[in-house]
Amino acid sequence: MNIKITGIGSYIPDTIEKNEDFHQHQFLNTDGSSIEHTNEVIVEKFKDITGIIERRYAKDHLTSSDLGFFAAEKAIEDAKIDREELDYIIVAHNFGDVKANAIQSDILPCLASRIKHSLRIKNPKCVAYDILFGCPGWVEGVIQAQAFIKAGMAKKCLVIGTETLSRVVDKHDRDSMIYSDGAGATVVEATNDEGGILAHESASFTFDEAYYLYFGNSNNKELCRDTRYIKMHGRKIYEFALNNVPQAMKACLDKSGVDIKEVKKILIHQANEKMDEAIVKRFYRLYKTEMPNDIMPMSIHKLGNSSVATVPTLYDLIVKNKLENHQINKGDVIIFASVGAGMHINAIVYKY
Repeated sequence: MNIKITGIGSYIPDTIEKNEDFHQHQFLNTDGSSIEHTNEVIVEKFKDITGIIERRYAKDHLTSSDLGFFAAEKAIEDAKIDREELDYIIVAHNFGDVKANAIQSDILPCLASRIKHSLRIKNPKCVAYDILFGCPGWVEGVIQAQAFIKAGMAKKCLVIGTETLSRVVDKHDRDSMIYSDGAGATVVEATNDEGGILAHESASFTFDEAYYLYFGNSNNKELCRDTRYIKMHGRKIYEFALNNVPQAMKACLDKSGVDIKEVKKILIHQANEKMDEAIVKRFYRLYKTEMPNDIMPMSIHKLGNSSVATVPTLYDLIVKNKLENHQINKGDVIIFASVGAGMHINAIVYKY
């Protein structure tokens, strides 16, 4: 028995927010003072570091659970399964359903219950729950699905990553330009086919690192101090990721028994282009070899950082031949890897 992703689907919102759209923003330093550079300079420097040119925002009438439902429908259709046979629905997110122009998160009921309701699944033994694991949430959900299947507790699981980060950003913070909305979903099940999940690795660094990403006040000191927004210590996250993610990826690959030369693609969380490149280069350096030019597909340029949705969305785009110059063929070994709030790290070595 092998445990494989048998269906994949994603939802990419229609609304495009380009870098130029931020030229009219009032960006401020953390102490509320004005930034000495013009917005044009700020945005250009941002693009050089992150690689982001544009990002997607959900339409006002949609929430994270809606986006997750749209992606789930596609994954179920792709897997050609009866949705009533699903044993688990695992939904990764960070902020629940945040309505447009609202300041309150809504997770009652949990997003997994909402999505199961929207899917019109009657089976009460289909257990629906949420996972809060930062940006690595979807990867961790796949690891949990595999554990349920290996333990004999499930045969088919639906794992979803969905987020509307555009609704929890501080518009006076330059970091707000990173974040976007989207959803990706996968059906994970036991099959007799070759391949599937070969190894996995997870870790939580909390002693000093727990609050590298946090909820904090706006840089605009005139705004309500009771309203919180997503904030991050970017330099600390960058250094943490470079020091720890390559090691976790190596531990996972070594556990799988696969040679580094057999890896065809690395699908890493789309957080920051320069950071991702540095992580993968350092990963290859651990094996004393050069990073191949085409090993790391990127979607961040057009889609931004949609947290838990980045990895499954990237995978969907490649599998459906919608990402130029990248494809995955039967038998190819790929690595899923992510890092995010918590601080959590995880990786999966997967044979397609």
